[in-house]
Amino acid sequence: MSKKYHIQKSPFVVPTTDGKLIEEHFGKASDGNSEISIAHMIAPPGWSEPFQTPEFDEYTYILRGKKQFIIEGEKVILESGQSIKIKKNTRIQYANPFDQECEYLAICLPAFSMEAVHREDE
Repeated sequence: MSKKYHIQKSPFVVPTTDGKLIEEHFGKASDGNSEISIAHMIAPPGWSEPFQTPEFDEYTYILRGKKQFIIEGEKVILESGQSIKIKKNTRIQYANPFDQECEYLAICLPAFSMEAVHREDE
């Protein structure tokens, strides 16, 4: 009989060049799941990503620090203990322009993929 659960003890660490830690616990890179991705992230001070228009809903929960979102031109700042849902096909930029790390969880439905994120510099 197969187990009805899976404990993730070794998430996939996504290689980055911008100092950001991305540990995917469930998703395409870690367990081949295309329905959902769940990642633990730490964005260093001064970090930002290009604008993007993902084909997935993204939920973000801030564990520590602050994170800036520019959503369809509107600036939103979330702090520890706050969360947000951003609907698919929304133009957004994620950033940490602050002087401390931002630790957060990101959940994407369906799962994150480079093909579906549509970053503007790629």
